[in-house]
Amino acid sequence: MSDKYGCLFERKLCTRDQFCSDDGLFGQCLSSKQDRVQFQVSVPVLKRMQEVLKQLMLQGLSWQDDITQYILSKELKRVPHTTQPSKPITLRVSHKPEKPAPVPVSGPAAAPPAPSSVLAPATAPAKSASLPPSASQAPQAAPAAPGVGLKEHGLPLVEGTGGKEEYGYIVTNRSPLSLYDGVKLLELLADKIHLTTSSFINISVVGPALTFRIHQNEHNMTAAEVAAKAVSEKSFLESETGLKIIQTGVGEVTRVSEGSSGTVITLVSMAVVGGVLVLAMAVACLRHYTQQVASGKLGLGPEGGAETHFDYQELCRQHMASKSSLGTDTSRVSSVSSQFSDGPQHSPSSTHSSTPSWSEEPAQSNMDISTGHMILAYMEDHLRNKDRLQKEWEALCSYQADPSSVAVAQSSSNMDRNRHAESLPYDHSRVKLKSEVNSSKQDYINASLISDHDPRQPAYIATQGPLAHTVADFWQMVWENGCTVIVMMTALVEDGEKQCERYWPDEGSSLYHIYEVNLVSEHIWCKDFLVRSFYLKNVQTQETRTLTQFHLLSWPAAGIPTSTRPLLDFRRKVNKCYRGRSCPIIVHCGDGTGRTGTYILIDMVLNRMAKGVKEIDIAASLEHIRDQRPGLVRTKDQFEFALTAVAEEVNAILKALPQ
Repeated sequence: MSDKYGCLFERKLCTRDQFCSDDGLFGQCLSSKQDRVQFQVSVPVLKRMQEVLKQLMLQGLSWQDDITQYILSKELKRVPHTTQPSKPITLRVSHKPEKPAPVPVSGPAAAPPAPSSVLAPATAPAKSASLPPSASQAPQAAPAAPGVGLKEHGLPLVEGTGGKEEYGYIVTNRSPLSLYDGVKLLELLADKIHLTTSSFINISVVGPALTFRIHQNEHNMTAAEVAAKAVSEKSFLESETGLKIIQTGVGEVTRVSEGSSGTVITLVSMAVVGGVLVLAMAVACLRHYTQQVASGKLGLGPEGGAETHFDYQELCRQHMASKSSLGTDTSRVSSVSSQFSDGPQHSPSSTHSSTPSWSEEPAQSNMDISTGHMILAYMEDHLRNKDRLQKEWEALCSYQADPSSVAVAQSSSNMDRNRHAESLPYDHSRVKLKSEVNSSKQDYINASLISDHDPRQPAYIATQGPLAHTVADFWQMVWENGCTVIVMMTALVEDGEKQCERYWPDEGSSLYHIYEVNLVSEHIWCKDFLVRSFYLKNVQTQETRTLTQFHLLSWPAAGIPTSTRPLLDFRRKVNKCYRGRSCPIIVHCGDGTGRTGTYILIDMVLNRMAKGVKEIDIAASLEHIRDQRPGLVRTKDQFEFALTAVAEEVNAILKALPQ
């Protein structure tokens, strides 16, 4: 099969005499003599393609398989498309001689740009060279006469407008405008003017601007009319999205506010979206599925991890549903981790806000009311009686585990694999890697298996933040233990000290020894934590799994959080995604003891309560986990914080129980 689909996601799909043509969906391998095809992608098309890719994924097929290409070719024949023969680029502009103004370009032959780097597949093809670089940049001032700026680049100018080829645009005050925000804006507008979402095709964002074309619809509305409607509904759209609409139009700018001349965008940059752009929503919706298809079969039995990603998606859907009434978007697929690289600071421009956990994720437990009140009274007495708390902490500090050998961690060959010399795993409970597949032929990693009641089935892996030279070991541990959830309790750098190496790609994919890690999505859940979804591929076996990382941002390097609520909300989200799987949850901070131990202690005690136990001894529970890794829960403040968190969660559970 010569003309294969999927080259935007599979680098080696095309032969040497072919190039990858961006067709608005998956990319098509074509020879220089073949006409280019541009698909008119609408929401129904997206949904259909998503379902097709899901079925191919479940069959373990890749882009290279003939059956994949056959099915896609059959499906794509049903999608409306235009054919573009190789010829000089023609740009269409619209203007009125008496009122020159910057205009967007709407000809069908303009080549699309490469997808935005944060949304493109890891192996995105090179950008088309059809337009000179200067054509994609907005000039500083409006041209003296219509089309002058285009003629300077030697591009032919065509007078008049072609109605069906016109692009509507909406320019906002946010640059770059996120794909999610752009689509949300169009959905609100469509609902307000009684259009279906399938009426909008070729949706894209360029800088602060949203562009679209209008498919034939029952109201016979044109792109110009839709742009005008955006002006009349400006107040509603701004209040619902938090955006400011600066300009709208088709070919001619329509000003919607006074005093905005300083921020008016000339939009000659729309030349780069004159053709059919890679639909923003297509990349966001399909990227995960296409990468899974390219990587082969997902899931390895009940612990495979494919379910985890679906649980994560359901979690995201519920979160967005609860946020929709607030008019604030706290989710995006683009990479945002760089904001938090140097500590838990937040961007000044961020509008994300935390939502109390109690309304989002109600406390659930098998605890009866009498037991709950008894436990709560015990916890509150502990917290009030400072002398008792001090004596209990002193007893914990003098406790010695048996056995307590850390000889393996202290060996000369392993010392450089420890972030802190005083935070080491016991020999009897350390995680052992398979040395035969390890990059250094070693079995050591600074990590400990932590069990609750059954040593044969550990509930957690407590580990340090990976070092630069142990990242591959970390992913080997994830793979060999079938882990699907990672809980990260630290920023990468805190108070100028490195706490953890970035062990995931900032965007796209990275290879760590034999483990390829691909960042699928990243969501800022609230100001306190974010959630990342990865898929992990063993390049030796070609097997892949999905997993989710929950990254808490609000626990300071020295001290404890000011409130237990963010942590308890964070824990509920983790457990909702985990759903009682038998694989261990990986928990880490910097040294793998203080914050890591506090989280494990809180989670273990609350899980016991959820199972209906009648008595709780937190000090004994701490001794139990310290038998498996030394130094868990470093300070008295952390111990007291754990008591407070448990008491608050019990109180929330009691409030949720039927009285």
